[in-house]
Order: sequence, then C-alpha cells, then structure tokens
Amino acid sequence: MTKPFSLLNELENEDGEPSHLKRGKIISLLKEKFDFENTHLRPPNSKDKGILAKCFGYFAPDQAKELGIYPYFKEIQEIDGCRVVIDGKEAISVSTNNYLGLAQEARVISAAREALDKFGIGCTGSRFLNGTFNLHKTLERELSSFLSREDTIVMSTGFQANQGTIACLLGRRDVAFSDRENHASIYEGCGVAQGKTVRYHHNDMDHLEYYLKKYSDVEGKIIVTDSVFSMSGDIANLPAIVKLAKDHGASVMVDEAHGLGVMGEHGRGVASYYNLEDEIDIYMGTFSKSLGSIGGFISAKSKIVEFIRHKASAFIFTAALPPASVAGVIAGLDIMINEPERINLLRENTTYIKRGFFDMGFQVNNNSIPIVPIKIGEEALTLYLNRLLFDEGVFAGVAVSPVVPPLNAMIRTSYTSVHNQKDLDKVLGSFKKLGIKLGIIPKE
Repeated sequence: MTKPFSLLNELENEDGEPSHLKRGKIISLLKEKFDFENTHLRPPNSKDKGILAKCFGYFAPDQAKELGIYPYFKEIQEIDGCRVVIDGKEAISVSTNNYLGLAQEARVISAAREALDKFGIGCTGSRFLNGTFNLHKTLERELSSFLSREDTIVMSTGFQANQGTIACLLGRRDVAFSDRENHASIYEGCGVAQGKTVRYHHNDMDHLEYYLKKYSDVEGKIIVTDSVFSMSGDIANLPAIVKLAKDHGASVMVDEAHGLGVMGEHGRGVASYYNLEDEIDIYMGTFSKSLGSIGGFISAKSKIVEFIRHKASAFIFTAALPPASVAGVIAGLDIMINEPERINLLRENTTYIKRGFFDMGFQVNNNSIPIVPIKIGEEALTLYLNRLLFDEGVFAGVAVSPVVPPLNAMIRTSYTSVHNQKDLDKVLGSFKKLGIKLGIIPKE
C-alpha cells in the first residue's frame, strides 16, 4: 500500500488555531494535490475516440492511488470477528454488515461445510430448471414461518431480489414511488421495468403524498422503501407510509436488508418494530448482513410469490444460490432466533458508540441502527481521514459521490455484536485524535 502524503507535520504548530480555520487550510492543501470532484471531469485524450474514450479519461482512482488515499478494494488477508489483516497490518473493522457476528460463527461454518461435502460448491443451473435443492425449499419454509408469511422465494443476491421483483411487477400503466435514498437495486429494478417511477424526497411524507395525489387516477401503485437506509442509517417512516398507501390505494414493498436481525421482535425488522407486518405487501430481505452469508429473498402472499417465481428474469436466468451458503443461512437464522442476546449486545454497542461520537461533537442519529456515518463533507478530506484512520488501526468504509450527493462525503462506520468495549474505545479514540488534528471537531 502506498504511503500517503502527510499534512500533519505542517499543522503541528497550529493546534491553537480555531478548528474551522484549520479545516479550511487543510482542505486547500489537499485540493492542491487531489481535486477529487474535478478529476471526474477531465476530458479524454484527444486521440481517444468512441464509446471507450470515457474510460481512458477517468483519472480519479489513479490519482488517489498515487497519493496513498485510495480507499476501495482492500485485500483482506485474515479475518477474526471484527479484526482484519490488510497489507500485513491488523485493524479493527468498522466496515462490515456482519451485525450479529454470524459470518465466522463455528456452527454456521459447520453447517455450510456439511452441505459442501454433500452437494458440492454450486448448483450449476437456475432454480427454475435444475438448481432447486431441498435446502432451498427448507430455507423458504423457515423464512415464511419466521416472518408469518404465506410463501418465500430465495434468490442468489439481495440485488436480484429487488431488481427482479420490481421489474416483473411494475407494468406499463403502473407507477412506483421510491425514496430518493433507496438502495441502487431498487432503482435498477425500477429502471428496467415498463412502468413509471417517481422519487420523493428522503423520508418526506408530504412529498410522497403529493405524488400519490398526482397519480390518483393510476390503478397500479406501489410504494417501495428501504426500512433502514444503508448510508445514513435513517429509519423509514413506515407508519406514515402504510397510512398513505391505504388512503391512496397503493401496495407497499419494504427492503429490510439492514433491518433484519437488528430491529423488531427476534430481529424481524422495522415492520415488526412498528407492529405493521400485516400491512406490508412484500417483504424483501438479504442474507449478507445479519445472517452472515449471501443471497436475498422475497416473502409475501403465495400468489405474489408464485408470480415472481415464474416472471422475474433476475431469478429465472441466474444460477441458484450455492447449497453451502443456503445451509449457513439456515443455521444462522436458527441462532438469531434462539440467541436474542446477540441482538441485545448489538444494541448496547450501538448505544455506546453513538454516545461516544456525540460527546466528541460528531452528529449521529439517535436510533438503534448500528450504521453510524461520520459526515465530513469534502471528498478529499474524507479520503485522507480514512487513510489516517487505517494507520491508527481502524478499517472503515468511505462513501463519496455518486453514492452520496457531492460535498456530502462520509466515513461510513458500522458495528456488530462481536465488538467489545476495548474495540469501541479504540475507534472513538482514533476519531477524536484525528478529528481534532484535522479541524473536523473542536479541541476540548
């Protein structure tokens, strides 16, 4: 890994300077070396023509790598709970959605290994033809029972579950109402569907109602929302959404990817937390967060699931989820249901870390969601901070444009039941040290 340039020495004698002035100076120095926004806009070389010219004119990753602040595609060499080894350096990971610590749980691994020995590494075909094993059906029955749904369909990824379901349901005369901060898989589904999609302002129920009234003459309407928004950690206003859906004759689809295993009774999600499970028409979930594996699913009434099963291209024309992954999910689901202390510990850790950040001067959401974004703003400063955090032994995620709006860059942190207080104190200490040094938070 390239060693990053350093501005800290230039600032050693400026600790008495007000934080906002120090921050402004640092940003100016950074932009002399790395103007992230403008690197995206550099024109391609004049000799490059055609559809691929844009590729040869895209320099942002190259420049970030040269400066040692490129944050993506880190090669994890070892992993043990919340600890990872990258480039031979051990760090505490706060860049994971393994909320309940099930990805490395011995019983989950054992179940996956047994399925691997019995069935091999893959299904070599789609669920539709030769790729449905008894494990897939077992998992579908257990999820239906857990969520009190008539039927469930298991798909190879959460992305496909959203994309495939929306694409096959949204007909030419239908309209989908989607929160602006919904996951990309929802927008991909809306984009390939025949119907129309309107985007309402994030968690803005007045704006949603405006659009519902605007399209009151449309018979086929569906409101699609994340239950927990993956970048901000915000919780959808499901009570208001359900009411608006009833008032305007719309169906409701909820993506519980980050709600499953985190909120609600036994971790059934935000719909359970609000006691609205019977009001949600389509429940979408994933296995790649709390359940520690990979895959996605849709739970709904039998006729809805049967329609998706026969009409969703993303399901029909892709290989089935490997048996080992399915078996791991079955084991993980059982642990999640029968060991509620994992969810309780996750909530305790979430409360502790959010209080710590708040006391330092960072703005964080006051909820029980273990996604804790640290909003920095400027992209170059965010990338620099992220690299310095890694040097301190903290491995975090980074979100920059277009994942978030321009000048809304953030360090995205997330926490699990396997972090201990020592881990959390280390994370807080590193953020405090660097936040003060870079003028992000005021010195005490």
